[in-house]
Amino acid sequence: MVSAVLPLSVLHMFARIWGAVLYVFPTRSRTTTLINLNTCFPEKAKNEIKVLAKQSLKNTACTALEMGKAWALPVDKTIALIGSEYSAGLQRFIAAAKSGQGVILLAPHLSNWEVLGFYIGEIHPTTYLYQPPKIQALDVLSRKARSRSGISMVPTDRKGVAQLLKALQSGEVVAILPDQVPPNESGVYAPFFGQQAFTMTLVSKLVQRTKAKVFSGFAERLPGGKGFKAVIQEASPKIYSDNLEESVAGLNQSVEECVKLAISQYQWEYKRFRRQPSGAKFYKH
Repeated sequence: MVSAVLPLSVLHMFARIWGAVLYVFPTRSRTTTLINLNTCFPEKAKNEIKVLAKQSLKNTACTALEMGKAWALPVDKTIALIGSEYSAGLQRFIAAAKSGQGVILLAPHLSNWEVLGFYIGEIHPTTYLYQPPKIQALDVLSRKARSRSGISMVPTDRKGVAQLLKALQSGEVVAILPDQVPPNESGVYAPFFGQQAFTMTLVSKLVQRTKAKVFSGFAERLPGGKGFKAVIQEASPKIYSDNLEESVAGLNQSVEECVKLAISQYQWEYKRFRRQPSGAKFYKH
C-alpha cells in the first residue's frame, strides 16, 4: 500500500485536503458531524462548532489514510508510531493486565483505534470484539493484519461473546468498541453528552459476571505527523454498579471523559443518536 511508505506528515497533508472537501460540500458526513457537535456541546458558539467540525472531518480522513500504514507496516514499526511515554493510567492498566484479574478496555472511535489495538496487543494478548465487514475480502485482510500482534478477533455474535467471557475468566484482556448502536435486544438508553443514546449492555453484563477491571483509552494523534500518545484511564466507578442502567451510564461517562481530551479526533460523523426513546427520527438526512 502506498500509505505504508509515506510519512504521517504527508498522509495528514492529503487528509487536510480530503477533510476540507468533506466540509465544503453538503456531504452526509458534514451534516451529521454538525448535528452531533451542536447536540453534545450546546454551550459552544457557532464558530467554535464550525472549527471543530472541520477538524473532526480532517481527523476522520487521517484515520482512513493511516489504516493502510497500520496494517501494512511490520508490527514493530506500527507500534513505534506510539511514543514511549507511560502515563499513570497506562501503568495501572499494565499492572491490571498482568495481575490475571481480567481486564476490559473500552476503545471508542477516537483517533486511530487500529494503532491502539496493535499497541495493547503487544503489552498483553488481547481479544477484540469486532463487527465483520460485509465484504469478505476486507474481513480476511483485516483479520490477517491484526493477528500479527497478540490480538485475537471474535465476531459480534453469541460465539464471540462466549469467547470474550472465557478470556476474562482466564484473566486476559478484552477490547470493545463501546460507542456503536447495538441490536434491539442488546442495549438500553443512557445519557451521552446529555442526549439519550441507545447503548450496549454487554460490557456491564461482562463486568457483573467476571468482576473484571475496566479501563478506557485511545491513541491521541499528535500534531506535525509525530505519531500518537497512548491515553489510558480507569473507567467511571459507576460501571461496576449492579444496577444495569447505572452501569451503562458509567460506560458512556467513561467514553465522554476520553472524548473530552481530544474532541476533534472523535468520529462525529457516526449517527450515534439514530435510535430515540420516542421513535422519532433524529437525523433528517
